[in-house]
Amino acid sequence: MIQLRIGIQTASLQLPLKRALHVAAQLGAEAVEIDARHELPAAEFGDTALRQVRKLLTDLELRVAALGFPTRRGFDVADDLERRVAATKQAMTMAYKLGAAVVVNQVGPVPSADAEQRSPTDERRFRQLVEVLTDLGIYGQRHGALLAAETGTESGTDLAALLAEVPAGSVGATLDPGNLIVGRFSPLEAIEALGTSILHVHAKDAALDLAQHRGVEVPLGRGSADFPAILAALEERDYRGYLVIERQGGENPRFEIAQAVKYLRSL
Repeated sequence: MIQLRIGIQTASLQLPLKRALHVAAQLGAEAVEIDARHELPAAEFGDTALRQVRKLLTDLELRVAALGFPTRRGFDVADDLERRVAATKQAMTMAYKLGAAVVVNQVGPVPSADAEQRSPTDERRFRQLVEVLTDLGIYGQRHGALLAAETGTESGTDLAALLAEVPAGSVGATLDPGNLIVGRFSPLEAIEALGTSILHVHAKDAALDLAQHRGVEVPLGRGSADFPAILAALEERDYRGYLVIERQGGENPRFEIAQAVKYLRSL
């Protein structure tokens, strides 16, 4: 079985960052994923502030598994694209300074892996995604932190086809089983398609709500995600990264995340 390295997404705790780091350590996390857009804005934190963050992380015996950098729109949207790319590069530089090798973002809806099924508009979007990700991939390789596109808005097969178009090893994937289930995709099929390009994993669960005809996030271990099988599939592909607990809903995030830590430890 895969060696469990458990992290917590600090934003999921719904606390100020400093307090969230203390709570993550108390809950037994080895690492955290920090939101570089809202919790630790890259444009506002200079080297002195980052040194203070690194000191706190060291004191709490925490590592930074990844930085999240959610953009308002995907890289397939031309409007204001240059600014989004520049801001993402800034987050990648910050990630390296904090000791993280991964920056997480959803790159935008990815058109079908089958070029024959793409409309002319989808083909333009696909080519724009390839161009932007190639640029970000080269930057990441030079600066020590790679972009890991988060799954969920498309199948693992479609995302894998996109990643195959950029220089090998320059852009990876963040596996999010909960997002995939909400999108009615299979996490295990995504692992099969993405393979060793998976650089980061979100431990998030979901289930299909038949009454609402959509997928909904649920506490870890209570949904459709087969985590024992997911961990086994990741082990087969030599995944050695963190499992970062993410919980976007819930009335008591600290309790639910504590239960999620216990659930993962029990596997």
